Amino acid sequence: MRTLAPIGVVVASLLLAGAASAENRTFIIPNNPDGYGIDRCLANGERCGAVVATTYCQSQSFAQARSFRRIDRDEITGAASSSGRNACVGSCESFVAIECTR
Repeated sequence: MRTLAPIGVVVASLLLAGAASAENRTFIIPNNPDGYGIDRCLANGERCGAVVATTYCQSQSFAQARSFRRIDRDEITGAASSSGRNACVGSCESFVAIECTR
């Protein structure tokens, strides 16, 4: 029985270390119309955006995209607000958040 306890601790440690080693990062990028509809795929979370989001993650040394979606200016710290006194005036860019994982 004494030898089983240390083995259980080792197995539990390995399982926890594996889960903790996954690294996620969210990138916020401009969602510029490109004429190919990629901007709509990313912003709407459609399947056609999955390849683009994963390719972007891989270009940043991550394995794949976990999620991607349109993000409001108000959700971005330091960005010009979409309403109020400090609102973005004129042609304002829209943004997409892509969450990448290793």
